[in-house]
Amino acid sequence: MKLNIHKMTSLALLSTIALTIFVLESAIPTPVPVPGIKLGLANIVTLFVIKRMGTKEAALVLFVRIVLSTVIAGQAVSFLYSICGGGLCLIVMGLVNLFLQGHGIFITSIFGAIAHNIGQILAAFLVLRMTGILAYVPFLLISGIITGLFTGVAAYFADRYIPKQFASETR
Repeated sequence: MKLNIHKMTSLALLSTIALTIFVLESAIPTPVPVPGIKLGLANIVTLFVIKRMGTKEAALVLFVRIVLSTVIAGQAVSFLYSICGGGLCLIVMGLVNLFLQGHGIFITSIFGAIAHNIGQILAAFLVLRMTGILAYVPFLLISGIITGLFTGVAAYFADRYIPKQFASETR
């Protein structure tokens, strides 16, 4: 991945936007009483970067956001949950995006949200060593479909209305 000044600046700005969205969303109480369910609005930025720049660049934005959000608002264990969920999400979204050749960002987002929830459940299982945590899987799958669709639609509109010169692969 070659980083010129334009790309580096775009990635820094997108990382800042993702971090800001994450921090703001963390301050909003979730209306659902199931642990781990949230909209995942920072994923809009990850989807946008995958679509505009590629999966490697999205990995950089995601990693920066996870590290900084852990430093700002988290604990060491939250880093583990975030990196497992975010990492699996990124891998799945990158593969789905490749398979769909950049089309169907909603589908990419839904699969990514489901993968994120599975990654976090696996991390929780490894940390807590409790099989009871697997009871959350059906709820997290349903929420992944709903939240993934929402963030996918938001990413679609971001890609549609943000000028192509910003965060483009060709600069």
